Amino acid sequence: MSGALITTVRYSVVPAIRGCLLIAGLTVASYRLHFNSAAAGFLFLIAIALNCLDSGMVPATIASLMAVGCLDFFFVQPLFTFTVADPVDVAALAAFLTTSLVVTRLASKARKEARTAESERAHLARLYELAQKLFALDPLRADSVRLLDVLRAVFGLRAASLFDADSADVHVSGESRTDLSALTRDAHIMGRDINDSNTQVAVRCIRAFGKPTCTLGLEGLEHQTVMAGPVVALVAAALERARAIRSASDAAAEARTETLRAAILDALAHEFKTPLATILTAAGGLHAAGALTPEQCELADLVESEATRLSDLSSRLLRLARLDSQEVKPRLRPVNIQAGLDSLVDRYGHQHPDRQVTLVRKGDPAEILADAELLELAVSQLLDNACRYSPPDSQVQVILEFALGMIIVIVWNSGPSIPRDESRHIFERFYRGADGRRLASGTGLGLYVARKIALAPILFT
Repeated sequence: MSGALITTVRYSVVPAIRGCLLIAGLTVASYRLHFNSAAAGFLFLIAIALNCLDSGMVPATIASLMAVGCLDFFFVQPLFTFTVADPVDVAALAAFLTTSLVVTRLASKARKEARTAESERAHLARLYELAQKLFALDPLRADSVRLLDVLRAVFGLRAASLFDADSADVHVSGESRTDLSALTRDAHIMGRDINDSNTQVAVRCIRAFGKPTCTLGLEGLEHQTVMAGPVVALVAAALERARAIRSASDAAAEARTETLRAAILDALAHEFKTPLATILTAAGGLHAAGALTPEQCELADLVESEATRLSDLSSRLLRLARLDSQEVKPRLRPVNIQAGLDSLVDRYGHQHPDRQVTLVRKGDPAEILADAELLELAVSQLLDNACRYSPPDSQVQVILEFALGMIIVIVWNSGPSIPRDESRHIFERFYRGADGRRLASGTGLGLYVARKIALAPILFT
């Protein structure tokens, strides 16, 4: 026997038969006790009201019509006929029928509202249980399958599936009868929800900022038109919470890694400083000692130049570590920027004699408030890159422009352009493009340090 037939028998056939038997029994008892129509009518009305407590409108109407017929046949003159001689009795019977139907209607409505309230209470209880279990999951360890298992346990689902847009994977829990994973994937691709009451399948797209991020499929969910929306909202909140916590955890781990890396760079830079200073002193002592052959002088010069380069690199690492750990405290002083740039241009002109390094000035010179050391470091990083990645005998220009109360420093060269897909990464720490690795050696720190200094909020005030 199907569920619909069982429901019909339970709420229509059985109450109708029971109501008719109850009216028949009261009719026999009232007739033998010689009740009048008023007393019998009140008994019938009570019986009808009690009978409709667990039945619908149809069986209550049948019982009411039978009660009116019994009143007319056994208690209204002339007896044992369905003829009513007195108009007052006609009005009384009509009033009885109307009253019984109104009472039945009110009782049926109250019972329906009670069932609705009970159903909503049960829905809320399940949603509350789902919320508790979802947010009790460890967001750093919970995966999609565990989340789907919680859904199935709370709502007794046959199957549940989740399509992740980032990985394009479908996670399934339970045994589906309708290939729920394929339905979930198709719904995500089409960007539409599915609500099939015949198979009890509900598929909903979960969106963030108007874009589908994942899609949830549920099979075997009761009252899916009412429950699917709140369930999806709770799942979306749980997924977003897990994503936010994982992002915060990753950010905290990255911050700890950066702190450790900065400390290591600082320590290494300090450790390199002492032996490099000793090497530079020894190389200078060799020149002072004199009586060196040209070959020995060349070797001493080579030792001194390479030691100087290592010293500069360790200084960069030390400054980088302090920049990352925000230990740099700019000391703002009046700075003659043109004199500083002249010095840098001369230095890089001697280091790269095969480049034409020049300073181009536009406008009247002026002093600025800046940290001379940091300013020199930022421009030297740009100038070093410009010399490294420009062809021999090419021009490298430092352009100093005074305009509209601003001072603009531009470092220009005629080297190859940066590919579009690499341009967004050039300021990242230790990043070097394909052409950069091919053309010259380097550490990938220059532009990172220059940008870090340029973005310092109180460097130029």
